[in-house]
Amino acid sequence: AFDKKYGTLTAANSSFLTDGAAATLLMSEEKAKELGLTPKAEVVDFEFTGQSLDNELLMGPAFAVARLLKRANMTLEDFDVIEFHEAFAGQILANLKAMASEEFSQKYLGRDGAVGEVNMDKFNLWGGSLSIGHPFGATGSRLVNTAANRLEIEDGKYALLAACAAGAQGHAMIVKRYEN
Repeated sequence: AFDKKYGTLTAANSSFLTDGAAATLLMSEEKAKELGLTPKAEVVDFEFTGQSLDNELLMGPAFAVARLLKRANMTLEDFDVIEFHEAFAGQILANLKAMASEEFSQKYLGRDGAVGEVNMDKFNLWGGSLSIGHPFGATGSRLVNTAANRLEIEDGKYALLAACAAGAQGHAMIVKRYEN
């Protein structure tokens, strides 16, 4: 990932590989109740996308979020919590800029207008992959767990999660705080 002659990605602005583990129990509400468990949150919807390796590598969050929000008939303003994986500082900044760009949205996403600007007062408030690390097999689960915990502690209703993945993939998910 680091081109020493021309590259701008360095160890200082890249998420670092860390040891880590995370577990998320996914089951139906009925099964949770049968087991005597109280759900913390529910998955409302999710989206996986694949982009061009040539010029869209690491832009998966912008693509996946746009498709997911359109299908869910939601906007960025509908979310109390926003958790995105930050592979590299430049990558996350490029995705945030792309989502706020009408030109990018028209050219690459087929939208009339921009996806929107992410409210940074809701974004990765407990730290993201740049600050706490990126244990490859656990980051997705960490995003879900962090979002669910933030919804509960911050008294929020909806969380938006997104991540890029190897091979120019993107993922986005809407999580809702569980209400009895």
